[in-house]
Amino acid sequence: MAASLLELFRVLASFEPARVDLKDAPWERYADWAIAQGLAPLAAYNLEYRLANSRAPEWVRDRLLSIYQGTANDNVMKLVNFKRAVDALEGRRVVLLGAGDFAESLYPHVAFRPVIELRLLLPRPDVDAFAGFLRRSQFRLDEAIVDPLRADRVLTDTRTLLFLHGALVGDPAEDEGLFTRSAPLKVYGPSVRRLELEDALLVHALMLARAGFEAPLIELVDLRELVLGAPARGGAYSRAVDADALHRRAKAWGAERGLYAALALVERLFPETKDAVARLRPALSLPVRELLERLVVQPKADLDRTHAFKGEEALRALLAG
Repeated sequence: MAASLLELFRVLASFEPARVDLKDAPWERYADWAIAQGLAPLAAYNLEYRLANSRAPEWVRDRLLSIYQGTANDNVMKLVNFKRAVDALEGRRVVLLGAGDFAESLYPHVAFRPVIELRLLLPRPDVDAFAGFLRRSQFRLDEAIVDPLRADRVLTDTRTLLFLHGALVGDPAEDEGLFTRSAPLKVYGPSVRRLELEDALLVHALMLARAGFEAPLIELVDLRELVLGAPARGGAYSRAVDADALHRRAKAWGAERGLYAALALVERLFPETKDAVARLRPALSLPVRELLERLVVQPKADLDRTHAFKGEEALRALLAG
């Protein structure tokens, strides 16, 4: 029997893909879909180096490999450019969020995870001063971009987009806790930091919820690795998540619904996370769980679904917090 789109997705999004015959998989649909979902670089590596005998069509392998090579070059350019811009900054707290951090901390190779933009968290009083500091590296404000994730400032040097957040939670004490628990990310200079594992997981779930869970599936691969404790890396996130700390912060942030939906979705897409999700899932009432499953988890886990009902995104955002 030919592999379904879901089965093909799971195999090619794995860091340890099972050896299977993929000759009759839905390649015509998968190729464009994987590129749009940010999955193409990881899929290309798996097909070239892990699944060389999978019988995938040559045209698919060539196309995905070109995306892999382009992503590798683009990621290196953006991250080196960012390092040059901030390496001399001292005495500040700049936390690198999302893809810019995850590409190195969760993935076996930086080319596996496209870095479309860089998101940074700073103390709110420092946002405008930092934007001014970046002018020396040719970054300018771009007021035409409306960010659904509520960045305070958006900057670009025409090659790299920077989203600056002066807060993530909204409660000053909780936002300060993100800085207090963060750890140095010295490769980018003395002022750059990364979130603690529990904060990284919860912030990622919060961002997905704020986007109404309308996000490329590579962000669910990020979440899978955070939930599992980054077993492929042996780095800063390579440990078990502290469930008690995660639950306390989710409650304090008002993010329990977003966390529940994100964890339920990652479990649906990646069955290997079942045990970890069971330990990390927050306790919600049965009616709320059923609504989240029906309006968020089931629709987003259906990879064959091509339409949404009117108002669905607003409902997702409301229910997910």
